[in-house]
Amino acid sequence: IEQPTFPKITEMCVKMIRRVNDEEGIKKLVNETFQKLWFTPTPHHDKEAMTRKILNITDVVAACRDTGYDWFEQLLQNLLKSEEDASYKPVKKACTQLVDNLVEHILKYEESLSDSDNKGVNSGRLVACITTLFLFSKIRPQLMVKHAMTMQPYLTTKCSTQNDFMVICNVAKILELVVPLMEHPSETFLATIEEDLMKLIIKYGMTVVQHCVSCLGAVVNKVTQNYKFVWACFNRYYGALSKLKNQHQEDPNSTILTANKPALLRSLFTVGALCRHFDFDQEDFKGSSKVNIKDKVLELLMYFTKHSDEEVQTKAIIGLGFAFIQHPSLMFEQEVKTLYNSILSDKNCSVNLKIQVLKNLQTYLQEEDTRMQQADRDWKKVAKQEDLKEMGDISSGMSSSIMQLYLKQVLEAFFHNQSSVRHFALNVIALTLNQGLIHPVQCVPYLIAMGTDPEPSMRNKADQQLVEIDKKYAGFIHMKAVAGMKMSYQVQQAINTCPKDPVRGFRHDESSSALCSHLYSMIRGNRQHRRAFLISLLNLFDDTAKTEVNMLLYIADNLACFPYQTQEEPLFIMHHIDITLSVSGSNLLQSFKESMVKDKKKERKPSSDEETESDSNSGSGSESEEEASKPRRLRKRVDSDSDSDEENDINAVMKCLPENSAPLIEFANVSQGILLLLMLKQHLKNLCGFSDSKIQKYSPSESAKVYDKAINRKTGVHFHPKQTLDFLRSDMANSKITEEVKRSIVKQYLDFKLLMEHLDPDEEEEDGEVSASTNARNKAITSLLGGGSPKNNAAETEDDESDGEDRGGGTSGVRRR
Repeated sequence: IEQPTFPKITEMCVKMIRRVNDEEGIKKLVNETFQKLWFTPTPHHDKEAMTRKILNITDVVAACRDTGYDWFEQLLQNLLKSEEDASYKPVKKACTQLVDNLVEHILKYEESLSDSDNKGVNSGRLVACITTLFLFSKIRPQLMVKHAMTMQPYLTTKCSTQNDFMVICNVAKILELVVPLMEHPSETFLATIEEDLMKLIIKYGMTVVQHCVSCLGAVVNKVTQNYKFVWACFNRYYGALSKLKNQHQEDPNSTILTANKPALLRSLFTVGALCRHFDFDQEDFKGSSKVNIKDKVLELLMYFTKHSDEEVQTKAIIGLGFAFIQHPSLMFEQEVKTLYNSILSDKNCSVNLKIQVLKNLQTYLQEEDTRMQQADRDWKKVAKQEDLKEMGDISSGMSSSIMQLYLKQVLEAFFHNQSSVRHFALNVIALTLNQGLIHPVQCVPYLIAMGTDPEPSMRNKADQQLVEIDKKYAGFIHMKAVAGMKMSYQVQQAINTCPKDPVRGFRHDESSSALCSHLYSMIRGNRQHRRAFLISLLNLFDDTAKTEVNMLLYIADNLACFPYQTQEEPLFIMHHIDITLSVSGSNLLQSFKESMVKDKKKERKPSSDEETESDSNSGSGSESEEEASKPRRLRKRVDSDSDSDEENDINAVMKCLPENSAPLIEFANVSQGILLLLMLKQHLKNLCGFSDSKIQKYSPSESAKVYDKAINRKTGVHFHPKQTLDFLRSDMANSKITEEVKRSIVKQYLDFKLLMEHLDPDEEEEDGEVSASTNARNKAITSLLGGGSPKNNAAETEDDESDGEDRGGGTSGVRRR
């Protein structure tokens, strides 16, 4: 019929048009571009230009089939709104031209469908044209009024391909919007539409049924009032359901129900769909009958939610969701609350059922949003009638009550390994927040957690919600930041497909960015909030906090990879790491030493014959322990770095170990927090290129300007706390301790002790001794952190920017301060 458009032009248009909701400058540019390209009237005689324009628009619509058409609606709304008050309306004129020509093209494509060579191409073009007409109808249905009778015959399209079904659905959606606007449509035309829709409802699947029932709702409720026609259809399916329920009650194992399963599924779905669009408790439907139809439908659908077949359960829940849109108050019924909450909170419940409950809530909220927008438009038209405003408020109050009823369970659905469950839970929360139905503070930790999702689309959506909350309510994000970090760890645990691998706190890609980097970037701008947040995270490493080791690893990962911008940020962290080390390290060593001595005494309560021997053993053990606990520089030794000296120390402590290995395991477990802090400090020091003296001289009380310089990050510096990873992978806390493991823990204990002795350089010592002290400390740190690559693990004292500075100690003088 015509030459195809160039794919590159389509691709460019698709890329541009997706920026329609961008910042103001880009938005203005996009609007202007497409106004010139598509929405400028074309001279009537230039048929070729019109055809090119139609092909370009429909190509772009076809290309966006999977990503949605919000951009088109937004673009059209923006352009039409901009000329609402203008006397000359070129966009409106161009839209009229486009709609008229799209209808002409549809007729051409239909004629050419008989040509088998081009059937596939023309079928695709037909769908694109009808979809584009539907998009115009959504924004300006008046444009399609004169073409309604042309569209009606497409309801009788014989369905054999996916494109045929799309034609029927889009035509039904167009007629739903357009028929109520027609002035005095012929009765024959309306009767034909009703019959065509009914045939489609009876014959085809869920998608067709849904759109056709929706269209029938608009035609009957707003135009024909042909209630008997719909009542007959409802009774047909309701009667079939009642009959199947009675048969199942009599004999749950009956083969009749299995044989009639397709009819059961269709009846459940169709009864629900009809209840969504028609209130059968109106006298127009049921006459003078006193039977409460909505309660009867609820009872019937609830019965099949307890069926053994999951497919039947799902269809019954879909039916319920539809019925709740017409009658939201049914969601307060105790049996409905029990059903929804048990499905959402039961970890063993089917994923399909979870998703369907979340979809039901999402659809309800979307419908409510549409109703509210319509009420708002009506209110603006007749602003003096205040009862319309009240109607909106009542409706909003109902939605708010419903969401508060199910909010907790929806939020808990975030902790699921299936991304589809998390996706729908986030959609429900986003709709709830956008409509202002709940206080946003309770959602903040969950949104922080969802901001760590592996899927970028979900991360972006959660982050966007946080940004919106932060704009309206300053301080909410900071208030819930630590809770959000902890929750994000729980989400990552739920998502983790390999339980043996520890949960990490950074992205496993080239960026290696912290999972909670967006949270940090929101908080870092406020110095007070940032410091409070960082101190709260570092406090979790305190031995009294009893934080799970894997969570500590996750937080350390985040702290290592946060997007720090100024020198003050990592220096502040290192300063507080030193404070925590000096307190927690001493406590750790003391408790280990006490438990050893105490257990030794308990262990040795022998008979009087053995008493002398046991005393001598005990004495020698205590002596060895005492020798091992002396500062190394006071011990008799040939060389301070002698391996044999270290071996003697290990053997001395090994003799003092009790049979009960609980204190050893406790030490290994609690020491992970301190190890991680040591490693984190070394990592930040290497990453930012700080010298020991710079770290030592830092004071948090100094003016912010002093440390306001930008960080010069080193490349290739990665955070890899080997000991903690080995500890978690070997599941040491729950496994049997061998002699080899005991020796390694004792060595770690001695290294810790050495580190604590040399935590601060002693100012009274001579220069040479300070150097020995520094060497001893650095040796202890290197040993504790597993040696290896000096870039990542060893305690460096050299620094690019610290030439001429005093390179005194690797850990700042906490006790001196």
